[in-house]
Amino acid sequence: MDKIKIDSNFELPPLRSLNDFLLESARFQIPNFRDLDKWGNRVVNNLLYYQTNYLFMSVIIFLIVGLIHPVKMLVGMMAMAVILGGFVYVSTEGRLIHHFKQQYPAVGVVGIILAASFVTYTLGSLLVFLLGVLLPFSVIFIHASLRLRNIKNKIANKIEGLTRTPMGIFLEHLDVMNTNSSSCKYLIKIRD
Repeated sequence: MDKIKIDSNFELPPLRSLNDFLLESARFQIPNFRDLDKWGNRVVNNLLYYQTNYLFMSVIIFLIVGLIHPVKMLVGMMAMAVILGGFVYVSTEGRLIHHFKQQYPAVGVVGIILAASFVTYTLGSLLVFLLGVLLPFSVIFIHASLRLRNIKNKIANKIEGLTRTPMGIFLEHLDVMNTNSSSCKYLIKIRD
């Protein structure tokens, strides 16, 4: 299976086989927690190599959590959107709100009480939504930490040039690829 070209500079690597990802040929081992560089190298290279599998796995986990609690998931999404929208509004219109609270202090107190009540009322739904979002990250990190790299993984990371993929760009922006992974440093030098 070939890479999927999204843009001339952006491509999605192929979906790795289930046998390679989880089943028979997959080897798992607890990482050496004393050697953080080696562990970080394993995680970064697995994130790059299995990124399409991780994407599909994340969507499946999110959908499973959403199917188990569909109403709570929708209410949680809407509550998170309202909360984030409120924070954005307060941060951009901070002076106006501060001025309004000085003129009408009772309205400010009522607003805080209403906001706290809203968060308390939707707390269960917010937790379901956060579970649907954070559980895939946890599963991905555990798999990337425990999955031993094989020859195919090592060669593919060097040959395919996975730095122009979604995960490669994300790791590059986090500056993870420049500090933890020698093979990623090699790939960046080749690309430049």
